Amino acid sequence: MFALLKNSAFVVAAFGIGAGMVQADTLRLGTEGAYAPFNSVSESGELHGFDIDIGNAICAELETTCEWSTHDWGGIIPALNSGKFDVLIASMAITEARMEEVAFSDPYYFNTMRFAALKDLGLEDATPETLSGMVLGTQAGGVASKVLNQYFPDNDIKLYPKLGEAFLDMESGRLDLVLESKFALGDWMADGVDCCEFVGQDFLLDGTIGAGMAFRKDETELRDRVNTALASIIENGTYDEIRAKYFDFEIRDKPIAVSELFGQ
Repeated sequence: MFALLKNSAFVVAAFGIGAGMVQADTLRLGTEGAYAPFNSVSESGELHGFDIDIGNAICAELETTCEWSTHDWGGIIPALNSGKFDVLIASMAITEARMEEVAFSDPYYFNTMRFAALKDLGLEDATPETLSGMVLGTQAGGVASKVLNQYFPDNDIKLYPKLGEAFLDMESGRLDLVLESKFALGDWMADGVDCCEFVGQDFLLDGTIGAGMAFRKDETELRDRVNTALASIIENGTYDEIRAKYFDFEIRDKPIAVSELFGQ
């Protein structure tokens, strides 16, 4: 069933004009609502965040009305496939396993990784050679810890139960660099932290495609229309206006893969 609905049981705006009616289409969008700053619910119950603004901009480009709903992450793909909504916009990473269950839009951002270093070090690059002898840290059990163990085996690596503990050690000078998602690092440094700065290049794990909007696999026409609308808001500057509200760095350009960057 195509998701741009008219005369449906969903939200339809209708206004009498003479003997006729003017009706507004509705696009049903689903998200999680628990992943700030991308999608979250305010104390007053309103959805907000980067994903929400992008979805609303796509609805505006399609000249339709957004109808949002929230769903638990563990059941969000079954909710989409069962027809509870028609487009999933929840910062979902595009993976081969998920592509067996749903279809994805073009990537609308990339969750890249990067180093943050103490400013006093005066670093510009971040490679196993330039970081020789330095103390590196991140959260235990995460993707960043695997990168450090694989590509920086000769460094002193400190792993922390919580990422906030690594940040505290950076601020106190007990770590030289921390490796994490650029979004997590940016959020930390934007909160008045003056000790540290981004160094080196952004990179992705091998095989990473980016974050995409998800559709039922038979909704090819809807996916194509959303992809066209996404391209339009990128071209006309709306995307960058939204991005700048949340991040002071680029999030859409696909960076280098980690194996290419570090040569393994």
